[in-house]
Amino acid sequence: MKPLWIAGVTGAAALGIALTATPGHAERAVPLPAPAADVPAGKGRAVAVLAGGCFWGMEAVFEQVKGVTDVTSGYAGGDRATANYRAVSTERTRHAEAVRITYDPAVVSYGRLLQLYFSVAHDPTQLNRQGPDRGPSYRSAIFPQSREQAAVAARYIAQLKKANPYDGRPIVTRIEQGGFFPAEAEHQDFARRNPRHPYIVRWDAPKVAALRSAYPRLVRG
Repeated sequence: MKPLWIAGVTGAAALGIALTATPGHAERAVPLPAPAADVPAGKGRAVAVLAGGCFWGMEAVFEQVKGVTDVTSGYAGGDRATANYRAVSTERTRHAEAVRITYDPAVVSYGRLLQLYFSVAHDPTQLNRQGPDRGPSYRSAIFPQSREQAAVAARYIAQLKKANPYDGRPIVTRIEQGGFFPAEAEHQDFARRNPRHPYIVRWDAPKVAALRSAYPRLVRG
């Protein structure tokens, strides 16, 4: 459970858990091939829902990407009744912390978002955890919003498994179904509003730096 240090919410630091580094690629981009298949660009906006650990970091990464018009932190895969931070933190609600990404497919494709998801936004080889956070709510999961997205996600995972970019560590990302429910207001735009927060500085700022370094042409000015 991540440290919040905001009123009414406790976390790892409050419990005395050290925020130490773990194997992964939070501080560097993993070079990945572009998806061999992609969702055809359509008119208007499209939506992607991705889970990869704490939604603060996922949101911080994807709001930097050209063509992304909105990123909302929330809970995916469980019921509406228990889609709140206190309940999800019990690790018994089946939710995953996730982000809903609204984007212009004429500028950035679903496949490109998946490439960034697997390269810099999180470590897809960590099972039911991400960095210092532990539990199924921090799992690596993709929630396709269409059959086309599901097919592209499945093909890309297969493509990456064949390419073996993670030094032999297996990809544990799951393709799941389920609704998305926005998180509480204090979680929205958290990294942007709290750039000096110790958790953001240690775990999320390096992801944004990796994005800007490895994919400068995809980052908004």
